[in-house]
Amino acid sequence: MPAGENLTLLTDLYQLTMAQAYFHEQRTGTATFSLFIRSYPPDRGYFVAAGLQDALDYLDNFSFDGAAIDFLASQKLFSADFLDYLAALRFAGQVWAIPEGRIFFIDEPVIEVTAPIIEAQIAETFIINQIHLQTLIATKAARCAHASGGRPVVDFALRRTHGSDAGMKVARASYLAGFAGTSNVKAGRRYGIPLVGTMAHSFVSSFEREIDAFRAYVTSFPANGILLIDTYDTVAGAKNAVQVAREMAGRGQKLLGVRIDSGDMAASAFEVRRILDAAGLIDVKIIGSGGLDEFELAQLTAANAPFDSYGVGTKMGVSADQPWFDIAYKLVEYDDRPVLKLSAGKSSWPGRKQLFRVQDNHGRPQRDIIGLRDEELPGERMLKKVMGNGKLTARSPTLPELREVFAREFAGLPESIKALRRPSPLPVEFSAKLKALREESAGKIA
Repeated sequence: MPAGENLTLLTDLYQLTMAQAYFHEQRTGTATFSLFIRSYPPDRGYFVAAGLQDALDYLDNFSFDGAAIDFLASQKLFSADFLDYLAALRFAGQVWAIPEGRIFFIDEPVIEVTAPIIEAQIAETFIINQIHLQTLIATKAARCAHASGGRPVVDFALRRTHGSDAGMKVARASYLAGFAGTSNVKAGRRYGIPLVGTMAHSFVSSFEREIDAFRAYVTSFPANGILLIDTYDTVAGAKNAVQVAREMAGRGQKLLGVRIDSGDMAASAFEVRRILDAAGLIDVKIIGSGGLDEFELAQLTAANAPFDSYGVGTKMGVSADQPWFDIAYKLVEYDDRPVLKLSAGKSSWPGRKQLFRVQDNHGRPQRDIIGLRDEELPGERMLKKVMGNGKLTARSPTLPELREVFAREFAGLPESIKALRRPSPLPVEFSAKLKALREESAGKIA
């Protein structure tokens, strides 16, 4: 999205039609909405919290500017008094949230927004949009980084993400969750992510001979030349790379690496490593790319394929095996009255909440307890107050700081939770007090 663009209209129409109905009914009491994920997709046993900063920036700058009001007036749908109300509206509420980079599980409140109901209602669409995408991608990226066996993984997804804003958020979320860099130049500038890139097959095929393409590239980039060797034949490409590396050595330069983007990745890597080592090029790195995700990376790791790093693109950037989460933002309290939903398969839990994480003596999580905000239960209180009276309550963490948060958190997870197939999620319990409130609230509805 263009910097400085007013995003308040980035909402669903029904948020505004409900807002007008609330307004005319003078139903402007304080409401609390809770955002959570209802279920685990196949092969997922955890989620990585991401996207909070964008949600907070939106709320911090929440306002309908003159152009937005003029557009709404042109729709001939809203009353003049309601539009006047919107023109003066600012977010004045509070937000409690799990910090970015932390791990969470199903049913757990990721964000709770407490504000006059119109403000909290209109904000729903944007908050879900940002938390959903970035949590989805951060979770996928964490799985890829874990599957690589400690080898660096970089984001190559920009060309196939679902739009330019998604491309930016993919770069950010994947870096937060352990990726080492991105090919996205704008993301490198905006977020300070290290930039990584080599060449495309088009560069190689634009020359009559592959070796001439290699020579031209290292002439421009003598200190960080990485050659794409699979345009025609990977073995022949590796031999051409050896020739170019020898020519560079004669000039006092060193070839940095070669990249393999297709074929039998493991077999190709072993053969290319043999060719490079036989030529004395033991320091030349091999980078793997081309349709990789956590499952292929795990196979390469299990085979001990001699890749030094990987570029992961499409399947991570769109979370190909699971492109959506069952995420919801539900009203849980209005005017101090607990509220819940009882729809089959989509029920919710009433009241303002807190999440308590119980750990063992080594700091490893044992179980989570979802309780009410004012309860005193064992464990770390995971939801932090990040906004009050419409203002941020603390300095926003930097992206490197969030990477450190994630790295510490992920390192403490049992391998059974991290498993790529059939994971065993952390047990999530509900406090006795919350259960009693739910039963009482449901009984009043019935």
